Amino acid sequence: MSGMVRMKLVIPAVLLMTLFALSAAFAADKGGLSIPPGAKCPVCGMFVAKYPDWVASARFKDGHTSYYDGPKDMFSHYFDPAHYTPGRRTGDVVSMSVTEYYSLAMIDARAAFFVSGSDVYGPMGSELIPFKTEEDARSFKLDHRGKQILRFNELTPQIIKSLN
Repeated sequence: MSGMVRMKLVIPAVLLMTLFALSAAFAADKGGLSIPPGAKCPVCGMFVAKYPDWVASARFKDGHTSYYDGPKDMFSHYFDPAHYTPGRRTGDVVSMSVTEYYSLAMIDARAAFFVSGSDVYGPMGSELIPFKTEEDARSFKLDHRGKQILRFNELTPQIIKSLN
């Protein structure tokens, strides 16, 4: 392979890797997670680092962290972990984080307010849009024709399936 052909192959790869690294760094600067570049969502298989504005995560008792391209997939995994990751159980989840829509900071999913049924879509289509405050969730719901505001303990497998 000639040097010129090799350069034509290497430059796009280097640019793509740089873009992923910058996206992850930007997310970390905003209070986001540092997402491993090769991290794939266990539900849909997408590369999570490509969607830093939507990232969600679940940490398990054994220290393993799963990364998701949105809250919907995180909750799909949470409600049926054995389907997506045999050997994992819902009871083994010690923390869950979502990216807050306005600030892009990571917030505790168990304390978040989620708007469903809005006209804002995530990487996988219809999505739960997370907010730190109920006031922000209400404002967003009005501005984006959301159907309801839900808390963590109100989410069910049926609600998550209805988003697909």
